[in-house]
Amino acid sequence: MTPENEAAQTAEADVAAVALLLGRDPGGVFAVVVRDEEGGPMVIANEPFLRDGTPMPTRYWLVDPQLRVRVGRLEAAGGVREAAAQVDETALADAHRRYAAERDALIPAGWNGPRPNGGVGGTRQGVKCLHAHVAWWLAGGEDPVGVWVAQRLELSREA
Repeated sequence: MTPENEAAQTAEADVAAVALLLGRDPGGVFAVVVRDEEGGPMVIANEPFLRDGTPMPTRYWLVDPQLRVRVGRLEAAGGVREAAAQVDETALADAHRRYAAERDALIPAGWNGPRPNGGVGGTRQGVKCLHAHVAWWLAGGEDPVGVWVAQRLELSREA
């Protein structure tokens, strides 16, 4: 098997695995950027547009089902409000800017259509979605809310 064929098979397997984890087609082009110990997708990095051209503000997406449940429980227990109250506002604003800049750098020069906006999770300020923050943190991003979540869930970047 050639390296190109192997890469194509891996990409097809990742698309199928992510669709199964989400319970639907992911809608856009992505790369798996964090894998679990068995090699399964944990975090994907989305392109800035879905296949139909719809802007996709969420660059990093948590797809690991067990971790999604754990983060969801933290959110349900008031984690979004708690994180917003405890994380430094300036550090969070900087994180939103860096996230948006990384995503926006992938938009083709001269793009005239609708563009994704906002920072982490598509929000411009504050905390909207702990899942998006911890996904970016797991992928190596400097995200103070991701750090906050990781501390509470005792997560490590080493899978």
